[in-house]
Amino acid sequence: MTTPAVRIAVAGTHSTGKTTLLRRLEMELRATGRTVAWAPASFAAKAAELGFPKLQRQTPECTEWIIAASAAATAEATLHADVVLVDRSALDPVAYYLAALERSGQDPAPEVTERLVGLVKAQCAGYTALVATVLDPDIPLGQHRDRDLEYRAAVDRHLHVLLADHQIPHQRVTGPDDERAVLAALAALGAGQVTA
Repeated sequence: MTTPAVRIAVAGTHSTGKTTLLRRLEMELRATGRTVAWAPASFAAKAAELGFPKLQRQTPECTEWIIAASAAATAEATLHADVVLVDRSALDPVAYYLAALERSGQDPAPEVTERLVGLVKAQCAGYTALVATVLDPDIPLGQHRDRDLEYRAAVDRHLHVLLADHQIPHQRVTGPDDERAVLAALAALGAGQVTA
């Protein structure tokens, strides 16, 4: 029986340093002699290519598709690595969906939210460690990101509410230079899930 791959996921709204943080983790992990694979960063662009609305028009179907596609890609990445880095947790698409509803003045349907949260919890249970970035509104957005700062902040808020309300174990970090993320990920290699 082989040892299952460690899965380290990073959650957060756009331009909070997720990819930069994972690149740093990758360097640290490779230095320990482990093989590292990345699950694709985001399926939002692929969802848009398929015809799903995204960002402020995101639907439950788009959200569900992104979660499922990410779960499949993460599982596939475990075939070839000791550690899989997930550059958008299963929580992210739900936070984007809830922020989209908020921006349009709609309330989420409880049965839809329950179904999506069930998918998220199942996927998060497979993460060895989950790191959640915290939005610093003073850090500017990347060039190709949604320019709506209120929407960005709403995604961050919904993400952290989901984490708290559903008691999903995670480590909060303030950015890619936050040493806690590296320590949590390295600790996860030998000690199961990291709690907040």
